[in-house]
Amino acid sequence: QVQLTESGGGLVQAGDSLRLSCAASTRSLSDYTVAWFRQAPGMEREFVAGIMRNIGSPYYEDSVKGRFTISRDNAKNTVYLYMNNVKPDDTAVYYCAAETSVYETQRVWEYDYWGQGTQVTVSS
Repeated sequence: QVQLTESGGGLVQAGDSLRLSCAASTRSLSDYTVAWFRQAPGMEREFVAGIMRNIGSPYYEDSVKGRFTISRDNAKNTVYLYMNNVKPDDTAVYYCAAETSVYETQRVWEYDYWGQGTQVTVSS
């Protein structure tokens, strides 16, 4: 079992950059495929970006390609989401999640472990 804690959210303006962090305790994040999801008010939780276990290959939802970057720091046991050129549509609670497969999983139900979420609000 792995415990996940997100941080780094806040209120920013459109066009700004933001870095979200997902820190893990008890287990190494390199043993998991880790993803960021987001959920806007009244909307379903949706996949944003993921990084595969072991090899660390990233994969993204189309709307964030070229703007967001996911990476993993094994020494700090932390996965980051770098958000550049943010837009008001990026406003949501962002969640970190982990699962043990070796596939580019993007569905909420495929993830076993979740953090508590961090709020990102982008003003226009």
